[in-house]
Amino acid sequence: MSGAGRPADELAERLRLIVITDGVLALPRDVGDVVDAALAAGAPAVQLREKTLPPRDVLPLARRLRAATRASRAFFFVNDRLDLALAVGADGVHLGPDDIPVAASRRVALPGFLIGYSADTPATARAAVAAGADYIGCGTVFPTTTKPDAGSSTGLAGLAAVAGSVAAPVVAVGGVTPARAPGIFRTGALGCAAVGAVMAAPDPAHAVRQILQAYAANAP
Repeated sequence: MSGAGRPADELAERLRLIVITDGVLALPRDVGDVVDAALAAGAPAVQLREKTLPPRDVLPLARRLRAATRASRAFFFVNDRLDLALAVGADGVHLGPDDIPVAASRRVALPGFLIGYSADTPATARAAVAAGADYIGCGTVFPTTTKPDAGSSTGLAGLAAVAGSVAAPVVAVGGVTPARAPGIFRTGALGCAAVGAVMAAPDPAHAVRQILQAYAANAP
């Protein structure tokens, strides 16, 4: 059973903005404090992605963010780590081509657990959805410095092609900013995932509100 057993309107509402963590970009602030500000501004989902954080520090942070997102009724995803996502009771995991395959992850996940998958082509997106992915993270849409191995950018045309190729929600990833959000939502993508635009913002709450306002004004 896939996580799409959740109501479709709930999934659509929560995926319109995923705030992805980055402790380095958040400095000198604590990443948890930045997430708290984002949640207070209405961020509907948070993804824990801390590739440089020592393993001993990841679990406490995951627990903190799980508690904060639960209190705010926001989704909580863990990047790459299915084991960590299951251990803290996350709503889902986001996987890429180097992670545990979607189908294998689906076999051990509880009913209602969400699985996202990174895909930048229609063929890859369709294969991921067929394997059990609940949503697609498409990108990188714009050049970004937060993911050194991201490869070339797809642009809005590439995002539109992926969004039109699957019935599952598609979330734009890579170089997302409040200024670019209107164009993203006009492609047919359901949502976007922001890293630096929120983590490095002088006012994370304001950045979240700007992106959500762009969604309200431009989403199909």
